[in-house]
Amino acid sequence: MNISGEIESKYSSTVSLEHRKKYAQFFTPVEIADIMTEWLLGNDTLSDVLEPAFGLGIFSRILLSKKSNLSITGYDVDNAIYEEALRVFNGFRSVNLKLEDYVKNDNNWNEEYDGIICNPPYFKFHNYDNKSVVSKVNQKLNIKLKFHTNLYVLFLLKSINQLKKNGRCAFIIPSEFLNSDYGVNVKKYLIQSSKLRHIIVFNFKENIFDDALTTSAIILCANDEFADTIAFSYINDVSQLKKIKQIIFSYPNNTYSDFTYNSKDIHAELKWKNYYSPTDVPQFKNLVPFATYAKVMRGIATGANEYFSFNLSKVKSSGIDMINMQPCICHSIDVAGLCFTSEDFDNLVNSNKNVYILNPINKQDENLNIYINKGEEKKINERYLTSKRIPWYSMEKRASSPIWVNVFNRNGLRFVRNETQVMNLTTFHCIYVNNNLFGVDADLLFAYLISNTAQILFSICGREYGNGLNKFEPNDLNKSFMLDIGSLNEIKKDKLRTIYRQNKKNNDLSYINEIDSILIDNFYEKAAPSIE
Repeated sequence: MNISGEIESKYSSTVSLEHRKKYAQFFTPVEIADIMTEWLLGNDTLSDVLEPAFGLGIFSRILLSKKSNLSITGYDVDNAIYEEALRVFNGFRSVNLKLEDYVKNDNNWNEEYDGIICNPPYFKFHNYDNKSVVSKVNQKLNIKLKFHTNLYVLFLLKSINQLKKNGRCAFIIPSEFLNSDYGVNVKKYLIQSSKLRHIIVFNFKENIFDDALTTSAIILCANDEFADTIAFSYINDVSQLKKIKQIIFSYPNNTYSDFTYNSKDIHAELKWKNYYSPTDVPQFKNLVPFATYAKVMRGIATGANEYFSFNLSKVKSSGIDMINMQPCICHSIDVAGLCFTSEDFDNLVNSNKNVYILNPINKQDENLNIYINKGEEKKINERYLTSKRIPWYSMEKRASSPIWVNVFNRNGLRFVRNETQVMNLTTFHCIYVNNNLFGVDADLLFAYLISNTAQILFSICGREYGNGLNKFEPNDLNKSFMLDIGSLNEIKKDKLRTIYRQNKKNNDLSYINEIDSILIDNFYEKAAPSIE
């Protein structure tokens, strides 16, 4: 039995990337698969194993090389990989492969196994029939998962439910659910099941899968009597993989875990990075929810940016009247500096950047109707978002926002003060100020937002992806805490506004230290920290 990655490499070289993406086929590295099998083999009674997303059976190949008398059941939905797996396991009568969708199968819920091991598929929720499947999982497990819960979570929860007494489960999945809104009910079930034992999160600056930008976590579960604690560990680089073996071999002792908590002290509502990567945040007083002073919303989602976005050349060649064009930032890279002005917009227009989106107003425009017909010929109207709109080519009605914040970042949140009426696509989130509450206007809020102090408080709220990439969803920001800048006296408020206004086009950002100094003097509870 070949337990190297040669089988996966050969398959990847002969099957198109498009096909593999269609079925979310990202293969587990041999080193990781080998470690995960050790968790299952720690069950002395291991006899039957389930691999719900079989692929080419890397887990089963390794397991059989270590314990040849195992009975293995595997599921997969792709006929191409199923046929290849049959060839790989030809002659292994104890391996039963099924060309079926494991999650959609209603007849296997009562089947139980000594071991379950999996690298489930990762799909965006609108690329899979989530509603019916989530409804079934909710019914079977008596939980209330949201309909946009990702498919990999459904694999995990169903599998946990199928563990025999002393059975063990090992999954490698994206860790985004640990810190997302839809993950709250997932985490509730993990806690209530009393089967979660250890979560091992990989460092966000290193991808486990070469061709999938995602942060990964190994989830270890067991249906045994050691339910009193839940452990978390953080792996910084590949050289620390041996640490996972130490964790597994020492179980139920948590000597090698980074953090161990009493199960009753783990709360599903919290972002779980507070458990595996607790942040030492300075102690500030007078904190309020960010939503007190502003509301964050995503930018405009067109559903087909290549169709709806225009530069000046495209506008002219299409012949569409400019009245049907909405000025809009389509790419965050086109916005430099902290302040965006009308002059900046004009420069982008003259540089032929995509700074317009189609926003039909004059329906009598003949060239507009020609362009709409071309869109229907290309079936733009049948895409996920466009198919939900009436008419499909209409655009969201949205006021321009005075402050933009980037969605993805590696070096902290980037805020931009928008002094124009230009809109923005989802490349930025929109920040709308709440009616100048307690004298907090856009300039004052922006002066606060660009401070290092604000970055520190926001840092505990983001979601972490591969390659050191951080993402902030609107609710991550709305629910985060900020200093109650409305409680400052008017002199200090004006001072903060003035610092920003006098330096908004200054490339030397040293003035931000002056903003931090005012904030620290007024809100830090102890001796002023060193904020860099």
